[in-house]
Amino acid sequence: MSDVDPQLSRAARRRAEAERVGDQAPQEGVAIIRQVEQAILVGVRLPDQTDDDIEASLDELELLVETAGGAASERFVQRRERPDPATFIGRGKVAALRERIAETAVDTVVFDDELSPAQQRNLEEALRTKVLDRTIVILDIFAQHASSREGKLQVELAQLTYLSSRLRGWGEALSRQAGGIGARRGAGESQLEVDRRRIARRITKLRADLESARQTRQLKTRRRERNQVPVVALVGYTNAGKSTLLNRLTGATVEVADQLFATVDVTARRMDLSDGRTVVATDTVGFIQKLPTKLIEAFKSTLEQTLEAALLLHVCDAGHPMMEQQIRAVDAVLDDIGAAHLPRLLVLNKTDTVDPQTIRRLIRRHSDAVAVSARTGAGIPRLSDTIIGRLLPAREIVSDASSLPGGGANAVQHGPSARWTCSPP
Repeated sequence: MSDVDPQLSRAARRRAEAERVGDQAPQEGVAIIRQVEQAILVGVRLPDQTDDDIEASLDELELLVETAGGAASERFVQRRERPDPATFIGRGKVAALRERIAETAVDTVVFDDELSPAQQRNLEEALRTKVLDRTIVILDIFAQHASSREGKLQVELAQLTYLSSRLRGWGEALSRQAGGIGARRGAGESQLEVDRRRIARRITKLRADLESARQTRQLKTRRRERNQVPVVALVGYTNAGKSTLLNRLTGATVEVADQLFATVDVTARRMDLSDGRTVVATDTVGFIQKLPTKLIEAFKSTLEQTLEAALLLHVCDAGHPMMEQQIRAVDAVLDDIGAAHLPRLLVLNKTDTVDPQTIRRLIRRHSDAVAVSARTGAGIPRLSDTIIGRLLPAREIVSDASSLPGGGANAVQHGPSARWTCSPP
């Protein structure tokens, strides 16, 4: 029974039905992690990885599963020269997993890397349980946390792009619709093909809506440029404390949480500097290692706002044991979106969680960094002064001294008409 308004004209009703992806369509992988109770985590250690690397990655995957609403019961790790093209792990590990699943109450197996559609299908058939990968867990977290219209559109686009290559029917969904005329019935069209066409139509509409949102954002950007208001963008690894720092710098009350990807939507707040000037501070989505390519593509219009910033505040968790790896992961994403050339200030956050000796060691390693605690406010005045120093207004040398009151051969013109620039570190 269709839930489309029966009062609509037939043409309008047909358009409304075309925009729906199909409630009964197979949609494995989309918004299903919430039903997970117990999961086994599976990782593959490649030759260029150490035991610490794989354990840190699985620790992060466990946090992702917990954030999405599940729980990890145990881990399986296999050493391989390269992932198996059919099952990602070898046949022996698949057999061991199947035995372990039969002995325990786990209902899901989560892999620490993105699986191909064929690998996911083969694993589900061999393990006889639900198989997820790191990508769909991250997508589901984004779906739970997105609140703005644009954020929801971006998440849906990433989900459907991921789903489009993984659709498969079962039961009646595999039956074909009757084709031909009269008694001569051809093969017709399978439900799977109908689902794919509807998803392709929906993806096209989502991209058009996101393009419209991007144009609206560009208008706001040009208005800020006319008013000569610079942007300071907070970037960094997820759960590094960017939202807390934004609240501390701007006096905002953005919701914060000690979990991965607590902030998905971009937040912009006015920040008044101590010298009387005003900037716009933006809090962007956090980054992570193995960030899904589909997510970067879907959020590209949002991430491109970073390119408009006069200064990037790269916020990192000074107390995290993998801080250096996280810094490199953020740098890699910034390179991907074309922001590698932008001026950057490293902010060592959460200094209240580490000892002073560790802070001194980090400062020696990153001499240009500023150590702060967004939670307690320690180091915030110095950070504000550093931002002011990096955002110096341009100075215009006036050669004609007679044009200025008081004269002077090398008078320097200051004032609101000066264009904002970022000084070198």
